[in-house]
Amino acid sequence: MSADLFEERLAKVRHRFASTLEGRIADACRALPRLIGNDAAAARQLAETYPQIHGLCGIGASVGFAATSKTARDAEAILLSPYKSQRGLTAAEGQLLEKALEALLAAAQSELQSVHAREG
Repeated sequence: MSADLFEERLAKVRHRFASTLEGRIADACRALPRLIGNDAAAARQLAETYPQIHGLCGIGASVGFAATSKTARDAEAILLSPYKSQRGLTAAEGQLLEKALEALLAAAQSELQSVHAREG
């Protein structure tokens, strides 16, 4: 694959990632109240939310969103044990996740502004 073709494909992936980033974080924020609890519904919601956050970790860094990737890893770390245990979050884990999601949104917005400034 030529370098130009690679850069073109990478730019498309970067654009797709950037265009869905805030929505994916907003989805996780909206899901937060349903992630807390010791019932099957909370465990199911967590099983849906974890992969969304996990997906931000790897692809973010690959397409130039290093801070977003790092803060997504912080949120993922909170979700990992409950995800593996197939349970919902405790109230304390919920508070930690809320703060992690706020940091994730701030990092994403900052990096999105930088991308728009470069493109604009």
